[in-house]
Amino acid sequence: MREPSVHQLRLLLAVAEELHFGRAAARVFISQPAFSQQIRALEQRLGVPLVERGGGTVRLTPAGRAIAVEAKAVVEAMARLVQVSDAHAGAIRGTLRVGSLGAEAAMPYAAAVLSRLREQHPHLEVEVHNLNFIQQFDALAHGEVDAAFLRGPLPSGFQSRQLAVEPRVVCLPADDPLAGEEKLTLAQLADRVVVDMPREVPRQWWDHLTVNPRPDGTPVRYGPVVRDTEAMVLAVLQARAITFLPAAARRLYPRPGLVYVDVPELGNSVSFLAWLPANRDLPAVRALREAARSTDRSPRDLSE
Repeated sequence: MREPSVHQLRLLLAVAEELHFGRAAARVFISQPAFSQQIRALEQRLGVPLVERGGGTVRLTPAGRAIAVEAKAVVEAMARLVQVSDAHAGAIRGTLRVGSLGAEAAMPYAAAVLSRLREQHPHLEVEVHNLNFIQQFDALAHGEVDAAFLRGPLPSGFQSRQLAVEPRVVCLPADDPLAGEEKLTLAQLADRVVVDMPREVPRQWWDHLTVNPRPDGTPVRYGPVVRDTEAMVLAVLQARAITFLPAAARRLYPRPGLVYVDVPELGNSVSFLAWLPANRDLPAVRALREAARSTDRSPRDLSE
């Protein structure tokens, strides 16, 4: 058989662009000896030398330059063929970048969504990017991730699907006089210093979560500034402060010297899968949305 493989043609295009065997091999993630062997095999199949070697330089022969033009057309045509077949088969390829505020992607509802996505689209590569409090909204707004698992309230301009609702609790030092209570009120916590967010975090978001001002109009006294949840619970220990977290923190952030107590007035923490309206119908984002819908027993799509 004289017909070369598409893989061999891709290698020829790599060396035609790099004019260096080492760089070309690294570009396609194979060793240089294996790369050279494949080029020689291609030359043997076609019966013509394609590459001039020697003197530390690499050049294509006249035949190599002419064949590289045709090779590019074949590789592009094969890519189109795969796209058409994928479209008819419902397959999605490429990379989906999913943001996660802290441990959100590890929560059971988010893990179920990602598992379903991988089952339905095994050729889609999913990258999970951990986001801190500063990055959580900016990464999505600026296109650094395609979608994200976040906690509400969400800024305007995002579309979303609600995934879960759970109570919120207060995180206290274990030796705080209130730490032994079964339930607390905001009035009982009025004189406690609350962990704060950097100025880059939307103030409205954090004021909502810390109930600032309190129902009686009293402003919250803020203290140490943190960028992520791990730093937040450490600040409670080290700075004698308090913070409010979803009830799942009892399981995710158990630390010696910390206590979590129910505060019914705090209301619930709501988890969302969020995306930009412009990305809504991108194949990978649509597949993620469909996975979220199919794993939700009581769907609540807030995207419209």
